[in-house]
Amino acid sequence: MTSSLGETNVSKITSIEASARARAGKGAARATRREGLVPAVVYGGNQEPALIALDPRVIVKGLQTSGWRSRVYEITVDGKVERALIRDVQLHPVKDSPVHVDFLRLAAGSRVHVEVSVHFVGEDKSPGIKRGGMLNVVRHTVDVEVEADRIPEFFTVDLSALDINDNVRWEDVKGTEGANPVSHEPNFVIASIAAPSVDTTATEEAKA
Repeated sequence: MTSSLGETNVSKITSIEASARARAGKGAARATRREGLVPAVVYGGNQEPALIALDPRVIVKGLQTSGWRSRVYEITVDGKVERALIRDVQLHPVKDSPVHVDFLRLAAGSRVHVEVSVHFVGEDKSPGIKRGGMLNVVRHTVDVEVEADRIPEFFTVDLSALDINDNVRWEDVKGTEGANPVSHEPNFVIASIAAPSVDTTATEEAKA
């Protein structure tokens, strides 16, 4: 197996402004939406849930970029700042716009379970791909448990040294210190370079 290089990037912090919501319930949520805002809740961290409302464009922009499940948001409400992850987004069944958002509060020193995306680089240099091999991605994301202030934005895997039948396993990815995989078999495969498929047209012509 040819090992690959990778690195962990600590998630960038996205700062957003939100307003407090006084009441919970469907009626209050509908009233928030009529004002052009998205109702949301920030929970966890051994604190009471905080009801907030925010600009839907912030959520839409976040969902349109990769790695949103591991992006840290710094939410300011009435001068108070909290850090959180998006845990769930409810979308309108027709418009596909956000109608409610759940945030998980990040407490200092705590560990969280988060899904981190895998980015692949070096495909143009891979000898296996140059020889017609195909990149077979087994895991586009990896579930890990990490410290709340060390959440990776994504894992990067370098494919430039991989030949046909080589693979990338968890232990081959560099920069994963402090990130413990959750619910995966030991040293699982992330991707491999598969042999090129048989050209059936060429085979048939050879038989003629």
